[in-house]
Amino acid sequence: MSRLPPLSEKRGGEGGGFLSRRNFLIASTGAGLAFGFSALVEAAMDPAAPGGVPMAKAGPQFEPTLWFAIDGEGIVTVNIIRAEMGQHVGTALARILADELDVAWDKVRIVHVDSDPKWGLMVTGGSWSVWQTFPIFSRAGAAGRIALVEAGAKLLGVSPAGGTARGGVVHVGGRSISYGDIVKRGGVARQFTPEEMAKLPIKPAAERKLIGKPGKALDIAAKTNGTAVYGIDAKVPGMVFARPKLPPTRHGAKVLSIDDGAAKKIKGYLRCLTLEDPSDTVPGWVLVIAETYPAALRASELVKVKWTAGPGATVSEKDLQDHAASLIAKPDVGAFLDTKTADTAPAFKAAKSVLEQTYTAATVLHFQLEPLNALAFEKDGVMEIHTGNQWQSLILPTLAKALGRPETSVVMRTYMLGGGFGRRLNGDYAVPAALAAKALGKPVKLVLTREDDVRFDSVRSPSVQTVRMAFDGAGNILAQEHHAAAGWPTLANAPALMPKGKNGVAYDPFAISGADHWYEVGAHKVRAINNDLANETFRPGWLRSVGPGWTNWASESFIDEAAHHLKTDPVALRLRLLTGAGANAGDDASAKGGAKRQAEVVRRAAQAAGWGQPLPKDTALGLATSFGQERDMPTWVACVAKVHVNRANGVVTVQKLTLVTDAGTIVDPDGARAQTEGAALWGLSMALHEGTAFVNGEVKDLNLDTYTPLRISDTPELDIQFVDSVEVPVGLGEPATTVVAPAIANAIFRAVGVRLRHIPITSAAVMAALSGKA
Repeated sequence: MSRLPPLSEKRGGEGGGFLSRRNFLIASTGAGLAFGFSALVEAAMDPAAPGGVPMAKAGPQFEPTLWFAIDGEGIVTVNIIRAEMGQHVGTALARILADELDVAWDKVRIVHVDSDPKWGLMVTGGSWSVWQTFPIFSRAGAAGRIALVEAGAKLLGVSPAGGTARGGVVHVGGRSISYGDIVKRGGVARQFTPEEMAKLPIKPAAERKLIGKPGKALDIAAKTNGTAVYGIDAKVPGMVFARPKLPPTRHGAKVLSIDDGAAKKIKGYLRCLTLEDPSDTVPGWVLVIAETYPAALRASELVKVKWTAGPGATVSEKDLQDHAASLIAKPDVGAFLDTKTADTAPAFKAAKSVLEQTYTAATVLHFQLEPLNALAFEKDGVMEIHTGNQWQSLILPTLAKALGRPETSVVMRTYMLGGGFGRRLNGDYAVPAALAAKALGKPVKLVLTREDDVRFDSVRSPSVQTVRMAFDGAGNILAQEHHAAAGWPTLANAPALMPKGKNGVAYDPFAISGADHWYEVGAHKVRAINNDLANETFRPGWLRSVGPGWTNWASESFIDEAAHHLKTDPVALRLRLLTGAGANAGDDASAKGGAKRQAEVVRRAAQAAGWGQPLPKDTALGLATSFGQERDMPTWVACVAKVHVNRANGVVTVQKLTLVTDAGTIVDPDGARAQTEGAALWGLSMALHEGTAFVNGEVKDLNLDTYTPLRISDTPELDIQFVDSVEVPVGLGEPATTVVAPAIANAIFRAVGVRLRHIPITSAAVMAALSGKA
């Protein structure tokens, strides 16, 4: 069974406190994921899944749980509900189940399943996949192994006592029989109750054969030989193509007139369609319909649409940041998190000195490789949506509302994603395709151009944060406050999942996580503030690491500033504050060890990078550390950036990044390294390169000619290490993203003595700081 607690469980004290990952999942699914059972069945499956990964062949199948089946050849097919977007998630999850089932890796296959209520919550984000799935798949594998041992013993006419399973073969009573032969002979009938499942014994770590060991990813062949099918590849006979004409504002726009006279000269052009959307997901959208996508593109450039704009049509980036700052200045606005003690006033009143700084971050775009797309059509009374998506469970109710039909009559077919990074958590792009298919009565393939994709992006909101700290006269910290204002993605996309703060105000945990750190700072106040102007202007989205992408920028830059204020080494200060005492002890299984584990990655990273050793002029090391996302599922990570600053032109060169991560049990070493590398490099990209700005309600950069992420030539040396651990496996997709920017800023200060408090850090900003103009 899932490790999710009962619905009535409260966490974080009064008002529900912090929204834990497991409570978030409960809010989404009710009772969480449950096991289903079946006896031996005859299953005829398609020869290949939409994502290009082979599925089980027709023939006898043993399905001890929902999560996998074994056929007569001993092939194990594992059902994966997580989206594949380059991270090899199926490989990691299948490895968990196969290890417990004790089957050879070359006998394992994966299937990325379509949406169905039986799967429970279908979401791929938040670095949840391995953490959430590990207990479920471990016990699923154990159930299958036990059932096979018992069935094998029965077929061999011996007692199951002392029977074992190794490499897909049952050994019992001095005899043996393969899993495949057991299935062929129809010998498996064992079922388990949920209570029995919860008590099943799991292998000790020392007996694992696949988890933590090198192994081949199961989807490499399809991805490299061209057989993998992505959402943009989906097609059916008779479909027409659509490209949108996007309104001037994300919200509230209305179509006044359409002139398609010139478009009618384009061969293949069919018509323009004004969408009527009861879900209000795509107000003011006009789709240009054609027989081919090139025709839709050419015609769309000739169609002229007039709109009335909705709110936010004149808003600029400065307006958004100024509004955020004004909200922070109002002491009672926002939600106060239930930290150890939020009453900081006495400490600040008694303080001998106070340090206060403000940090800002620019709007960031997703720019995933595959532009948004969706194919929709009705078949046998069901509206099928063929696309890549990260959160099927979130968009299905919206699709049902938009189409005016029961959610049970809408299904999402699974495809690989050419990048997600959080953009496809918001499945809004499926709505216009579905509405068009309903209106036209035929399949519609919607594809956004790169510019359309960017204009329709659910961007990472610009943010403003003010951090304060109170000190006594002896170098001790008495209290800290962290006030963060930004647009809230959960408010925009899933407001029902927002918990309430200590003061009864609902807040977005994904816009404040990370500020509730594990340092011992005395009284600790954390305030989350919704920038309502941001939510009115655009639709904030979840972008890789979400809140910690900016909260950690402020908190880890500030802790270095505090060290400078106290005239102490920043690594030494962190180690002094990561005591692991009281609320920072990490009593939960996923956080076992608490802040002491964070202190360990800080020590290891500093030692590996050569902290304290002499370096060339204008070159220095900077360190930052994080616990990943929420406190209920911490991934301890520390990063040391080796940076050189060119005083002549302000160019910052990151020469090396050293990262040490404690993510508990590492299930798939190769995938873990790849995830950490990708996260760190995107963190670097957002620190020095990525960032756009709103102008008249829209982002100014629409393509990669002006929006310039990290280039390969600027990629530094990477030293990535993992702490060897048998603790609960936690997430790796996001944590490393959060530590790179503050590590770089801290290194810049140590190299040339200037402090940068806005990301991205541009050469112009460095020059201004060096000249004393910042």
